[in-house]
Amino acid sequence: MPGKLSDLTDHLFAQLDRLKDAATPEQLEAEVARTNAIVAVAEQITDGANLQLQAAKLFHAAGPAVLPMLPAIGKAIEK
Repeated sequence: MPGKLSDLTDHLFAQLDRLKDAATPEQLEAEVARTNAIVAVAEQITDGANLQLQAAKLFHAAGPAVLPMLPAIGKAIEK
């Protein structure tokens, strides 16, 4: 299920709405648990995106000589 960071943002805002709309304490408790799970996954996604950004910056600064240390970027460029 590939997605975009904009999809993640949409999911996070939708979850904020669900938190706001929880009518009972039980619903709120369930939404808080769901929110915690979503936040944990979102952090992993954004950490991965940040790592890709750091690799791209390194490639930009160091040039093609760094490609053996960045195989994912190297494969993308070689195609």
